[in-house]
Amino acid sequence: MTGNGTVIAGLLLAAGGGRRLGGRPKALLSLDGHLFVERAAAALRAAGCSPVHVVLGAAADEVVRRAGLTGCAVVRNPGWAEGMGSSLRAGLASLPPGTDAALVALVDQPRIGAAAMARVLAAHGSARTLAAATYGGRRGHPVLLGAAHFDGVAASARGDRGARAYLAERDAEVVRVECGDIAAPDDVDEPEDLIDLPS
Repeated sequence: MTGNGTVIAGLLLAAGGGRRLGGRPKALLSLDGHLFVERAAAALRAAGCSPVHVVLGAAADEVVRRAGLTGCAVVRNPGWAEGMGSSLRAGLASLPPGTDAALVALVDQPRIGAAAMARVLAAHGSARTLAAATYGGRRGHPVLLGAAHFDGVAASARGDRGARAYLAERDAEVVRVECGDIAAPDDVDEPEDLIDLPS
């Protein structure tokens, strides 16, 4: 809950199996001694999100066992292999009644931290708010979804698209929040992406 009583949940999509990483689930990758899923969940909390829901799929039991997710709600998505869309649907469905908005982040973007998340969170104005971080003007994550959009986003989230199609249809409504000065949207998809991460 933010200072004005608004409930903005953090929603971390961390279910992927890391197929292009040789089957290493992205939640269990580590940087600076901390698992990706721990880093991202902590960043959402530091940005002001409460509650924080973490959607798990691949190796969910191992993630729960190894990761420090105290204070987070773990959401298991049995359909994770269908793609990000199923995890976004599961995450939105798990949010408690009265949630005003959800800040959606991806576990495989370790260069996006609390500063960028807080900047996008600050764009919240009402249940109809749509906002997204941009990097050099290009839209990326995190994405802020006002509660009025939850059902529509869930209905359009299919495959690996997540909220992309929904946001594209409402492009003029999306508040763009430039974060390129404090974060980078690099995905960790291939083994060489791990090598490029700062230590």
